[in-house]
Amino acid sequence: MLRRLPRAPALPGRPRPPPPPTASRSVVTAVPLAHAELGSRGDRLPLVLLHGLFGSRGNFQTVAKALVRHGSGKPDLVERLISVDISPVSTAPVSEFSAYISAMKSVKIPDGLPRSAARQLADDQLCPVVQLPQLRQFLLTNLVEVEGRYIWRVNLEAISQHLADIMNFPVFHKPFPGPALFLGGSNSPYISSKHFPEIQRLFPKAHVQYIEGAGHIVHQDKFEEFITAVLNFLPPP
Repeated sequence: MLRRLPRAPALPGRPRPPPPPTASRSVVTAVPLAHAELGSRGDRLPLVLLHGLFGSRGNFQTVAKALVRHGSGKPDLVERLISVDISPVSTAPVSEFSAYISAMKSVKIPDGLPRSAARQLADDQLCPVVQLPQLRQFLLTNLVEVEGRYIWRVNLEAISQHLADIMNFPVFHKPFPGPALFLGGSNSPYISSKHFPEIQRLFPKAHVQYIEGAGHIVHQDKFEEFITAVLNFLPPP
């Protein structure tokens, strides 16, 4: 997901410590998020990319660098929004993540294997369930080595227990007034024509566009077409 935000003042290097708790009120603090900054230029509005389930801040690195080269670089703060292959509805009916999680949990890798061998072994074990090679490679970005053992860095147990909530979408009544682009893959079921009424209700200025030949991981399947669509939607620098 891409969000274009108004320019904000520079933040200090470290977050300000929260005020000490008092008996009369509770303390609310922000959750620190892992993130990466590219091409910080004060004369341009920031472009924020948010990854999805099983993603990480590295997933959009190539996309971010390409957008920076081309000069791009809280509903009341967002100027415009791009939703990449997801609709504002429950995605549980079309999601295969439950099967993917089960396959990931069943992967067995002996301790001490080289990273390349471990990835290949995990890939072989995922193949019967996750048949698309590019999707397996995406899931394998979560395979990490810790003290000679290979584990999944995402909490598969927690995701599995709360998958229904994750795949659901909260009910909103106030629409987003700015321009919005729902950019989907033509081979993916996540943006369907039956979702158009809800998209139009919540995003009255929305445009739906499909990239031919792309699946759910649109930017990976059709990189150049994805970058072109994003740049065409964003205002000129």
